[in-house]
Amino acid sequence: MTIKLERLEQIIRKEVSEILQFEVKDPNAKFITVTDVELTRDLSIAKIFVTFLNKEVSNEEQMATLEKAKGFIRSELGSRLTIRKVPELLFKIDDSLEKGNRIDEILKNSKV
Repeated sequence: MTIKLERLEQIIRKEVSEILQFEVKDPNAKFITVTDVELTRDLSIAKIFVTFLNKEVSNEEQMATLEKAKGFIRSELGSRLTIRKVPELLFKIDDSLEKGNRIDEILKNSKV
């Protein structure tokens, strides 16, 4: 992966996080954390990995919030970034934290 691509991924991660926190009007968006961004080599698609802090609302509802706000987020990104074409946004649930917690539990239980 090139340095330029990594830097752009970091910038998109930061900008999408800020847009979710301060620009999107849906209150559920405040509890969404962007954990990672993966760009394709041609910069046409950005996979945005998210976790949800609000456990009272289902993951499906929170993903629906992201899908509704996708166009707005992309247009905001376009105004903040100086790139020719803003990538299409694909939101994915990042379950690595849950998997890590499960592995920790298994390791703790195996030591006993």
